[in-house]
Amino acid sequence: MRRDQPRRPGRPKTSPLSRSEQLRLAKRAQRERERAAGMIAVPLKLAARDAERLRAAMTRPEFARQLRGLLDDTLIEVAAYENLAALCWNRGDRYLGAEEAFRLYERNWRLVDRHRMQPAERALIERLAAHYGNGVLNV
Repeated sequence: MRRDQPRRPGRPKTSPLSRSEQLRLAKRAQRERERAAGMIAVPLKLAARDAERLRAAMTRPEFARQLRGLLDDTLIEVAAYENLAALCWNRGDRYLGAEEAFRLYERNWRLVDRHRMQPAERALIERLAAHYGNGVLNV
């Protein structure tokens, strides 16, 4: 910059780092805070219309609760249910699709320990039977 040109107005420089380096460090610190809070960014490829709708839905206050409900209805955590975990002894998946879990219970009912079954697992089987078996568990 030449001496005779007036100095541009703006923020005074408060750091010896360049603006791009400051921005990079700020983004890194933000990601670390989110990780510490248990949040993870999930890349997701959607059709443009669906992506736009998802972006709009995410601004709603009830979105996170409804998403959790959808995931609870769609995926079953195997380790949370003793009999299901025993039926999945040869699988490495942490989650199982709800319909797949129902079919697994139906096919292997003879191996399910009904006497020691926890109430939460009974409720899960009843919910799965109502949704995927029309209220009937074919055993």
